[in-house]
Amino acid sequence: MYLGWVIFGLIAILSFIVSNTLKSKFKKYSQIPLTNGMTGRDVALKMLHDNGIYDVQVISTNGSLTDHYNPTNKTVNLSEDVYASNSVAAAAVAAHECGHAVQHAYGYAPLKFRSAIVPVVSFASNIVMIVLLAGVFLINVFPSLIWVGIGLFALTTFFSIITLPVEINASSRALAWLNHAGITTDNNYPMAKDALKWAAYTYVVAALGSLATLFYYIMIALSGSRR
Repeated sequence: MYLGWVIFGLIAILSFIVSNTLKSKFKKYSQIPLTNGMTGRDVALKMLHDNGIYDVQVISTNGSLTDHYNPTNKTVNLSEDVYASNSVAAAAVAAHECGHAVQHAYGYAPLKFRSAIVPVVSFASNIVMIVLLAGVFLINVFPSLIWVGIGLFALTTFFSIITLPVEINASSRALAWLNHAGITTDNNYPMAKDALKWAAYTYVVAALGSLATLFYYIMIALSGSRR
C-alpha cells in the first residue's frame, strides 16, 4: 500500500506541473497574434471547409479551456477567449477541435469506438465510486462486490487510454493543416505545436492516474482475499 501512495503522490505532482505549465503556455501564446489576424472562429471554419465539411457549426461556449467537439449535434464549441481571439493559442485550439470534426467526418476508427462506448462508460462513472466504497467496507462480508467496482473502474480507465490516440491524432491533423494552409508561420508554428503538446500531456497524466488508481483497488481486493 505504501508504494501505491508514493505513486499517487508522484502522479499528483506531475499533474500539478503539467496543468500549470499548460496554463502558462496558453497565457503566453494567447498574447501573440496571428499575422493574418484570423480569430479562432475564422480558423475553425476554414479548416472545416478545407476538409469539405459544411454541416458542422462553430459556436462560442462559456468558460476557459472548455473547448470541445460534440459529434452528437456536430458543433465545434470554442471557449470565449478562443472564439474571438486572433492569437496563436486560439488558432491551435480551434484547429485541434476541428481535428475531431475531421476524424468524425472521415470515420476515424478510434473516435468511432470511443463514441460507441460513451453510454457504457457514462453509466459506469456514475456508480463506480459507490460500488467501490461499498466493496471496500464489505470486503470481508461480500468480497465479490469490490471486483464489480474494479470492473466498472477498468472501463473508465480503458476510456482514458483510448482517448490518447484520439487526442494526439486530432493535434497532428491540426498542426499539419495549420502549416499547410499558411495559418501559422515559421516563427509561430513551434508555439502552436508546443501548446498542443502540453495539452496532450494532460490526457497522458489522466490515463496514468486512472491506471494507478485501478491497480490500487486491485491490491486492496487481493489483500482482502488473503485474509
